[in-house]
Amino acid sequence: MIFLELILQNFGPYNGRQVINLNPKNHDYTRPILLLGGMNGGGKTTLMDAIRLALYGHRAQCSTRGNLSYSDFLTQCVNSKAEPNEKTRVELVFEHIENDKPIKYRIVRTWEKNPKEGKDNLGILGDDDTWPVEALVNTWDDYIENLLPLGISNLFLFDGEQVKELAEQEVPPPMVVDAIRTLLGLELAEKLAVDIEILVNRKRKEIAEKQDLDNLEEIEQNLKGLQEEFNHQQQNLTSLQAELKLSEQEEQEAVDKFLSEGGKIAAERSHLEQQKKEVTTEAEAIRQTMCESAGDVLPLALIQPLLTQVQAQGEKEFRARQAQIAQDILLERDKDLIDLISKLEIENQKLAKIKSFLEEDENRRNTNLLKEKSWLLVDDEALSQLGNVIYYLHNAKNSVKQQLLNLKNQEEEIINLERQMQTAASPEEYDQLRDVMRKAQQKVAEAKASCETVRRHLVELETSIEKCKKDLKEYTEQTIDRKNREHVITASARVQETLKLFRERLTLRKLNKLENEITECFRYLLHKSDLVHRIVIDSNTFSLSLFDLQSQSVPKHRLSAGEKQLLAIAFLWGLARVSGLRLPVAIDTPLGRLDSSHRTNLVERYFPSASHQVILLSTDTEIGEKEVKTLRENEAIAREYLLKYDSSTRQTSIQPGYFW
Repeated sequence: MIFLELILQNFGPYNGRQVINLNPKNHDYTRPILLLGGMNGGGKTTLMDAIRLALYGHRAQCSTRGNLSYSDFLTQCVNSKAEPNEKTRVELVFEHIENDKPIKYRIVRTWEKNPKEGKDNLGILGDDDTWPVEALVNTWDDYIENLLPLGISNLFLFDGEQVKELAEQEVPPPMVVDAIRTLLGLELAEKLAVDIEILVNRKRKEIAEKQDLDNLEEIEQNLKGLQEEFNHQQQNLTSLQAELKLSEQEEQEAVDKFLSEGGKIAAERSHLEQQKKEVTTEAEAIRQTMCESAGDVLPLALIQPLLTQVQAQGEKEFRARQAQIAQDILLERDKDLIDLISKLEIENQKLAKIKSFLEEDENRRNTNLLKEKSWLLVDDEALSQLGNVIYYLHNAKNSVKQQLLNLKNQEEEIINLERQMQTAASPEEYDQLRDVMRKAQQKVAEAKASCETVRRHLVELETSIEKCKKDLKEYTEQTIDRKNREHVITASARVQETLKLFRERLTLRKLNKLENEITECFRYLLHKSDLVHRIVIDSNTFSLSLFDLQSQSVPKHRLSAGEKQLLAIAFLWGLARVSGLRLPVAIDTPLGRLDSSHRTNLVERYFPSASHQVILLSTDTEIGEKEVKTLRENEAIAREYLLKYDSSTRQTSIQPGYFW
């Protein structure tokens, strides 16, 4: 399996659409390492989460999910700068061998903020990225479980914190223990043991229930008593239902009287008074606003037609002034035109016609100008201010009309509230009506409770009667059934013993192979080749024990922090190798607490050999200038990227190249 491409759109700190080419094949060469550099908080862990999310969806064990529901987690992943109508999108393209042929799939997950039904939309595209594979969408969880099981995914997609936790604990964390059990095939044997125990408990319970019935006569007597009790309770229920019906009639009469004589309104008097106070306050506020409008521009509404006439006259005079300016310009142009025509030696007759035409045009324009009388002599600024006054006056009139309408509605509501308050009963009458109604309601509640109690008892009796009838029917087969159940219990005990022995031998056999792999990996990574000769794994806790060449125990506390971390990496590496799966390895912050020599061993020996595809997410202090130079010289790096984080916008962009 090879990851070919990862596309993020509005995911976490990655705004917009950003593409990472993860193909280890670059032009004409293939190298295992894809190196992505980024500072702390720059989005490295988010990339790991994106890969997990694309593969496993709601089952993904993402670092920032915690106890969040899947819907809340998806909402949390939406980029803060994304537009409300834009979707968040994660795509992962991978290739694997299926039926001896390379097959490529593109996993596409999209969602919006506060996703509908609390989940993403999954799409699976085939080789040409155009036709969806609907069958895979419906069975994707099962399909990916065959390629990269979720239980062992943390052996291939892990981070520095996971290595640190594994290095510091004497007993592996539950995540690693589950992965070991999955690899060794122990979970199937354990599930079978649990299922057998459940079966035995059921059979024991069935035998115990049958043995409680000593003989047929006892069953018949019990059935007769239950039927008599059932008939008695049925009569009791009929009587109680009649009482309930009468009580409900009395309750309805009390409620009707309470409402008709103003009891309900009296109960709501305080609410009505408060409501009247609020409406009165709103009406006063409207009146105050209208008074303020009357003190502003509103009085000019009395002369609005006159203002409109002044505005129209001002605009006419403004256009006349512009026409006069144009007239002066045209006269100057006509003069220049006559001079030019005279120089061109045109016939006198034609020249005279041109002059005549220009003079007539000038006289016509002068006549039009004389028709426009100017008596306001208003300037442009005053005309603009007048237009503003008319505009504001129009808005003020509309606003006052709306306020008058609102004031009328408020006054009508006040009158209506006062009318309701006047129909309320007096406090003494209200208390009397309320007490009568409450007593009637209490009586109905008690009658309903009694009916429900008897009804439930009848259901229980009916169930017991059916059980007795069934026991009578099965009584003749009881002895045979008991012997069969006892046989199942006896046989299950033998199966449990055999299964326990099988589990122990299977564990020892597979742990031996795992021990050899972890020992080989650790000695390969460690520069002290004589420190540890053999590593033993406890078959119960899966904790590691180290031994030297003399078979003497090497306490784990004697290891340095860096050696412990190398041991943890060797543990994960060995587990991955035992799995036999050719899967990509992704490591987030891999060199946390290693000294220079251990770093060199990890860079030169582990990273190029961990898998056919190794995705490294590192800070500039982990895989520094020296380490990246070594990897380049060893021709181990296929592609390099830099996760550039902008602290001002809190956004990350993906750029080609590394820190150096």
